Amino acid sequence: MQYKALRRVWPYMRPYRRQLITMLIVALLSIGGEIYIPVLIQGVIDGPIEDGNRTWLWVLTGLVLLVGAVETFLSFLRRYILAYAATGMETTLRDDIYRHLQSLHIGFHDQWQSGQLLQRAMGDVRVIRRFMGFGLIFLIVNAVTFVGVIILLLRLHTGLALLTAVSAIPILWLSVKFERQYRKVSRQVQDEQGDLATAIEESATGIRVIKAFGRRDLVSEQFGGRAQNLHDTSMRAVGLRAKFWTLLGIVPKLTQAGILFGGAWAVSQGNLKIGGLTAFFLLLNMLIWPIEALGWILAIAEEAETAAQRIFEVFDTEPDIADRKGARNLTSAKGHGRIRFEGVRFTYPGTKHEILRGVDLDIEPGETVAIVGATGSGKTTLLSLVPRLYDPTTGRATLDGTDVRDLTIDALRRNVGVAFEDPLLFSASVRENVVMGRPDASDEDVQRALEVAQAGFVQRLPWGLDTRVGEQGLSLSGGQRQRLALARAVLAQPRVIVLDDPLSALDVHTEALVEAALESVLDGVTGLLVVHRPSTIALADRVALLQDGVISHVGRHSDLMKDVPAYRLILSQEVDAESEAVA
Repeated sequence: MQYKALRRVWPYMRPYRRQLITMLIVALLSIGGEIYIPVLIQGVIDGPIEDGNRTWLWVLTGLVLLVGAVETFLSFLRRYILAYAATGMETTLRDDIYRHLQSLHIGFHDQWQSGQLLQRAMGDVRVIRRFMGFGLIFLIVNAVTFVGVIILLLRLHTGLALLTAVSAIPILWLSVKFERQYRKVSRQVQDEQGDLATAIEESATGIRVIKAFGRRDLVSEQFGGRAQNLHDTSMRAVGLRAKFWTLLGIVPKLTQAGILFGGAWAVSQGNLKIGGLTAFFLLLNMLIWPIEALGWILAIAEEAETAAQRIFEVFDTEPDIADRKGARNLTSAKGHGRIRFEGVRFTYPGTKHEILRGVDLDIEPGETVAIVGATGSGKTTLLSLVPRLYDPTTGRATLDGTDVRDLTIDALRRNVGVAFEDPLLFSASVRENVVMGRPDASDEDVQRALEVAQAGFVQRLPWGLDTRVGEQGLSLSGGQRQRLALARAVLAQPRVIVLDDPLSALDVHTEALVEAALESVLDGVTGLLVVHRPSTIALADRVALLQDGVISHVGRHSDLMKDVPAYRLILSQEVDAESEAVA
């Protein structure tokens, strides 16, 4: 097998080439010491013991002990240097995977299971490190050992050495056959590990739903099914390895039997001394470990190749949302936050249904516009084009006259603050979540943003701003999470603020307080709101009605209520839904 994917991992080892060269030198010295010990033992048996020379017996015995001690130290040094390089490679590779995942567009993450990505970033990287750090080097070391031993065996007895060398032929044949069979099952095991990781992650994040509907048995059954599939596939892999390793173990034993018979015959004929036969067997035993280890090395090599293929499936995915060549930053003198949608059309990747079918909308600097439309009309999609969470299929969105795709992503997102209807908080403190959009914010700025969002509840938390909110912020209520997300958007002090119905989880009293505070925040800032609650429309200067993928009407709320039946119908439905929710 050519191991094409693993060859692409090798550049990650280049920063450690000095350590690798040092390790190889140390390994060669260690191998030299290891294979020289049987030669010394031969000298002891055929020299001082045969001649009865006790002086040289003690000298050679001491030399054997010295060489053994040096070889042991060199083996330790080789493993330490190698572990350092392999762990460094693993860290760099994992950092690059994470960085690349962060650069990939939202559509990629919509389509990929989080468990599969987690398995690639964690389990697959560990598999590669295990092979690059140990399997590959042991393969080289064992190959050098085999060649060195064969050379010494040829010096001891040519016929027996050739018999030993010929035993490598069935080993090579078995290895090629094993590789072909193990390749497929190895990929299946790693894919099923990703599926199982997804099931665990979804069960953990969805535990409230599972318990609320009493579906523990159903979820456990589904998990058990996936776990059983992984078990069965893993046992197939174990069976292949066990069969291969058993057959590998037979070859050196048959070789030993042949050497024992041939060596005894050579000694009886005077062609080989007892010391030479002893050294021959000691050297032959040194080949047993490389032969038995070959099965382990080939197994982890196949697993590492599969892991590398899975990782580079991610690396080979180009970010759809990236800085164009020549993308530039925004300057304060450029403008004040004017947003324009010009002939915007949008279709989600992998679908044929066009969500937006030619949206044209102009939002003046400092103006707040509310987007109203039926569920599924594309309101959130339209807002997502401003911070470039998606790019339009055709048409363009501009900020101060510049296509947002011609701005650097960092500059664009520093100038566009976003708060979503379903906010996500990270497993961190309240402060860390709020300052995510502006890490250098002072305590006064944080406090001001919390006041705007009516998030004074943080002062009642056990450790105030330093209280950790748990994974996804689930230790807080929906309304509390929304208020912290709103504070995060406000703290960033953006030129444009995009709010995707961020008040939907608030009670009427809190909503009124937040809206009153938002009026001052939106003053002088361009605002784009998705509105479901009619009461929130009071924040907007104008309202745009999104129907059938286009902006059908734009105007003041009172004018649209008077002249546009479709607008009245949508708002009446929202009022009915809100009344039912309150009841």
